[in-house]
Amino acid sequence: MAVTLSATLAANEDIDRRRRAGERVLHLAFGEAGLPVHPALRDKLAAASERNGYGPVAGTSGLRAAAAGYWTRRGLITDPDLVVSGPGSKSLLYGLLLAIGGDIVLPMPSWVSYAAQADLVGARPILVPAPSGEGGVPDPDLVAREVRRARAAGRTVSSLLVTLPDNPTGRLATPETVARLVDVARELDLMIISDEIYRDLVHDPALPYTSPADLAPERTIVTTGLSKSLALGGWRIGVARLPEGAHDLRAQLLAVASEIWSAPAAPVQEAAAYAFGDPPELTERIASSRRLHGLVARAVHERFTAAGARVDAPQGGFYLYPDLSHLRLGGSAELTKILLEEHGIGVLPGHAFGDDPAAARVRVAVSLLYGDTAEERMAALASPDPLRLPWIAANLDFLTTGLRELSLTRRGTAGALASTPSHG
Repeated sequence: MAVTLSATLAANEDIDRRRRAGERVLHLAFGEAGLPVHPALRDKLAAASERNGYGPVAGTSGLRAAAAGYWTRRGLITDPDLVVSGPGSKSLLYGLLLAIGGDIVLPMPSWVSYAAQADLVGARPILVPAPSGEGGVPDPDLVAREVRRARAAGRTVSSLLVTLPDNPTGRLATPETVARLVDVARELDLMIISDEIYRDLVHDPALPYTSPADLAPERTIVTTGLSKSLALGGWRIGVARLPEGAHDLRAQLLAVASEIWSAPAAPVQEAAAYAFGDPPELTERIASSRRLHGLVARAVHERFTAAGARVDAPQGGFYLYPDLSHLRLGGSAELTKILLEEHGIGVLPGHAFGDDPAAARVRVAVSLLYGDTAEERMAALASPDPLRLPWIAANLDFLTTGLRELSLTRRGTAGALASTPSHG
């Protein structure tokens, strides 16, 4: 099996290489939260640094109880015995695909690693477009049709996956769509995996949020972690909430975990147990982060809209998914190359997310625009108007200029084509 480097990680390394070579590149390609670690978390990690034993495969009882409390406070009463921890929710998702088996339905577009992980475990992903204006969920009506078609062809389809809110679109599926999808999952006996790692970064806390676990706790697995809400991507810690009574699934997942990662890092588990307890200093940090992500994402949305892109307003996380097909510069790979090599703007092509390669859609992540140093990023978090900070304003101006030049490139190309003599 040919395995390639994750598109997001590959783009991040390429942009870092270009920057080290002295190129000016606006880094919009990597979904890292781009904020400093809270001092309280550093203290917890340091205090636990002597914990060097493997510990339980499922994670410590303290972490599992803290995660159960986290979900219970969000309306999902959770048994700590049905919580499993791993070195990031990404590892847990891989373990779940192995434990559940069969093929999986994914939204299109969706995060690059979902389909790649399905391929690694020998499953065949079924990509189903999201409803218009939404993201992170496959259209319920199309799911029913595609699953029946796949099963009629002899395939075993066992699960479907949703992301709430979504990467790459930054959109949050409506409660109505989630309810319809749950009905389809029940009818077709599909397990639901709900990736909710961006849940605490919904920009407007008043926006209605429905997890499939609210409606179908008997068949929904929820995963989350601290990489996004508390900017701990490098610490690698995640948790999964298994369905009611899913003791066989738990045993399968732990068997997989025991052979792949043994147990999450013990010191990180101690810090994570503290974080999942929602202490005031961390809930305040998350609120500040959510505000900053939203402000900058909306500012970037305005610039793409002004350039003529079709793009839905972001609702959560730090992503947008603009469509620049009006420029007629080719598909997503061609557009990504032009943006990077001619205008110094690094994005990810839509085809990396399972989208049509001919579509000129790209994934934009705004979270590395907040500053190049910890001091600048803390200033961005604390500022009443972060868009006016010189380094953020300069990044936004650079984007505006690049998008304007991109549009001029298109007009220049069109003009050159129009002036080319006909040889017909």
